[in-house]
Amino acid sequence: MQYHKRHAGAAGLLAALGLALTAALTLALPGTGQAQGLFSPVITVNGDAITGYELEQRAQLLRLLNAPGDHAQLARDALIEDRLKQQAAKAIDLDIAPEDVQTGIDEFAARTNLSTEEFYKALAEGGVSRQTIRNFVRMNLLWRDYVASRFGGRARPSDAEIDRALGRGGASGGIQVLLSEVIIPVTPQTAAQVGGLAEQIAGLKSYDAFSAAATQYSASDSRTLGGRLDWMPLSRLPGPLQPVILALKTGEVTAPLSLPNAVALFQMRGIRESGVSEPRYASIDYASYLIPGGRSPEALAAAQKIIDNIDACDDLYGVAKGQPPEVLDRKTAAPREIPRDVALELAKLDNGETSTALTRNNGQTLVLLMLCNRTADAAADVSREQVANALIEQRLQSFASSHLQQLRADALIVGQ
Repeated sequence: MQYHKRHAGAAGLLAALGLALTAALTLALPGTGQAQGLFSPVITVNGDAITGYELEQRAQLLRLLNAPGDHAQLARDALIEDRLKQQAAKAIDLDIAPEDVQTGIDEFAARTNLSTEEFYKALAEGGVSRQTIRNFVRMNLLWRDYVASRFGGRARPSDAEIDRALGRGGASGGIQVLLSEVIIPVTPQTAAQVGGLAEQIAGLKSYDAFSAAATQYSASDSRTLGGRLDWMPLSRLPGPLQPVILALKTGEVTAPLSLPNAVALFQMRGIRESGVSEPRYASIDYASYLIPGGRSPEALAAAQKIIDNIDACDDLYGVAKGQPPEVLDRKTAAPREIPRDVALELAKLDNGETSTALTRNNGQTLVLLMLCNRTADAAADVSREQVANALIEQRLQSFASSHLQQLRADALIVGQ
């Protein structure tokens, strides 16, 4: 690390924290022998130790983040991978400055709408130490920089590959994709838990596991089908998402995508060329009808009653008659101007179809979304830079996953 005069203060704080944790554990356990055992090596990775205390702390952090699965096993796998990542970074003299780690923690806390001290306090109340979250954030930053350093040059797409992702030159005309989705609602109170859950789902490797996650956690109408969507033209998806999806291999899952009031993940189940060039769209006409109550059974029942009695967007004017004007919002907008969560839902719909997957007002208001019409355009309006960045990100993820698997296969791991 890049040490400077702040390090002494940080070291003192961590030492004091370590003493406090040791004292707390001594009081909680029947004897000092068990406390000593907790800090003894349980697993070694190429000679580097993982203690029982680290395993308990990581498992508890995963519980607080509401990660799906066996927390004890997830903690073992994650800490083994952390040691492998640290060893790989050390081999090229790569490290993260303490102030960068603190910035990462500050950003993590901000996503939960808490100050850093409030975030630390919430973790402490859940049994997780400051050092545990520092290690967690530091390893994420270290691996990000390592992957960029090692694979950044290979991940950059050629002009021809960008053209393909944009659907130009005829190479990708008529492409259709078969996806599964998980759409997880987010409120300020659940942001941290949803973030951890989404990261775990992003790491799923099988169709069945992703489908189970969709059934359990997704708010989309597709949850009843395990998140499985029908074949859809790639061109229906929001422009910046198209290259992200196009870069997926079969079975791969996207990184979590931030939406207003939700996080989305997609798994690629198939890709094909239809033989017919799919239109791109200059504008989309859609309507949003707001229902109080969020995703409560009462609000969802009210939405279903409306859906059962309408056939087209114009019918919603009669439903909204006599109510405040903000209850019904009908817009015609270019695809790039539509909020990402709305655009994703519209991509699944044909004219006259509806969705109740979205909320507003921190989850307190349900959105009944209806597609009215699409107007085709001959040209896409997606930035080459956006496409290139999306392709780079997806390729880096793929390189990182394969490299980590190889590191683990070559490692001497005792006690796993």
